Amino acid sequence: MSPPMPNTLWTLLVAVVAAVVTALAVGLFVTPRMEARKKRVGEVHTARDTFGASMLRVISACSLLQRFGIPAADDPDWTSVMCERLTNERNRWWQQLDETTMWLLDNAATYAGSWPSSRIIRLAVDYAGHARAVMLSEREEATKVELLLALTVPVQRQFFGFWWSRVRHYVDDQRAFAETVAHISGEPSAP
Repeated sequence: MSPPMPNTLWTLLVAVVAAVVTALAVGLFVTPRMEARKKRVGEVHTARDTFGASMLRVISACSLLQRFGIPAADDPDWTSVMCERLTNERNRWWQQLDETTMWLLDNAATYAGSWPSSRIIRLAVDYAGHARAVMLSEREEATKVELLLALTVPVQRQFFGFWWSRVRHYVDDQRAFAETVAHISGEPSAP
């Protein structure tokens, strides 16, 4: 009887070679693709998060601009220093709105294209374009603030609101957004 050693050795050698070839193939072909995919998915989620944060920034800056108007020059409760400080703050809020709407438009393809529905993709792109158009327009500041809020609040709720809020306000949000877009575009409102 011959010793069973050569068969066992052969089996171990084949197993080691198969493991090395498999590890090499995975390391050369599968792992780089998975890492690239992980990076792309991470960038999309980061863009979505920034999209949501940008809409909150628009709502916040517009609310602050509405709340803190520039006082009258003859208002005795306001010193010239305080008026200057408030003016600087208001300018900073306008700068935030400018930078935010610029980011929204410049990155719309990244965050909007990540949703599965063409309707919601179109909503994100339309929102970004119209919000930027409002900022670039020559409208009065108060009108810009009103329009930005009218655009942002329904879109923010549809993308980032709780599911029951999205469902409950879906029709109203779509109508409000469409009416605001029509107003911005100078189209007559639907009855």
